[in-house]
Amino acid sequence: MTRVFIDGKSGTTGLRLAERLSGRKDIEILTVAEEKRRDPAARAEMLNSADIAFLCLPDDAAREAAALVTNPHTVVIDTSTAHRVSSAWCYGMAELPGQREQIRKAKRIANPGCHASGFIALAAPLTAAGFLRPEVRLSCFSLTGFSGGGKKMIAEYEDSQRPALYEAPRQYGLGQTHKHLPEMAALSGLRHTPVFCPIVAPYYAGMEVTIPLTPDETSATPEKIRAVYREAYAQGMIRYAEGTDEGGFLSAGAMTGRDSMEVSVFGNEERMLLVARFDNLGKGASGAAIQNMNIALGIDEAEGLVP
Repeated sequence: MTRVFIDGKSGTTGLRLAERLSGRKDIEILTVAEEKRRDPAARAEMLNSADIAFLCLPDDAAREAAALVTNPHTVVIDTSTAHRVSSAWCYGMAELPGQREQIRKAKRIANPGCHASGFIALAAPLTAAGFLRPEVRLSCFSLTGFSGGGKKMIAEYEDSQRPALYEAPRQYGLGQTHKHLPEMAALSGLRHTPVFCPIVAPYYAGMEVTIPLTPDETSATPEKIRAVYREAYAQGMIRYAEGTDEGGFLSAGAMTGRDSMEVSVFGNEERMLLVARFDNLGKGASGAAIQNMNIALGIDEAEGLVP
């Protein structure tokens, strides 16, 4: 029986993890009494008693929690932004070259960001193949359901008296300092962060990340890029998907409720669109965390996941 402790399970990702893991017969979820939830000693005891410790906390709190773990056998999976570009932590995207084996051996795993997961899945194989130069300057826009904003945003959108402006998509991250930008560049092998346009829309879950490309950014044809994706994603929870059957449209909610991701290529040699679609609460959060846990435990990485 694998002992799991979720530090911060009152948040969106923590609640989702607790719900999903509670039905697994191979998992025992450790809990701390409500009145001791903020007691560092009580939390440290649970963290060090666990085989797997999930940190579902704000960045500063995640750093503090990670410092409490002294048990050399405890695997820590941090879902915050705190450690994603730290050389001391393993980035938890198993589909990147060599990363699955690194995750299997790691004791500190940084779970990827939701927007970042889509961008990296699209860009990283192309830099590795030489189809994107490290110095290239890319742009990216990303549609997400409002659940990606956490409990506060969910409450705002589900309020029957929500402002009229919430009825339409809203762009944010306008200062170009979005917290996912460092990992988007670093894990894709890029020297420059992309111009990033995240957009929250009035639906619960689902994400659609798009990178536009022209011959100024790549010499590769759409078919060459498709071939790279087919090879790169032959296993794991990311797969290449051929086109769309949505009447010329592409819904950001197509993968809602699933833990896999689909990457596709649209357009022509003059103007291409690289698109990743997934659930921001699945492959973009709890699904990726469970996949990383499964790999660290040496079991089927898709155990308990919805492909």
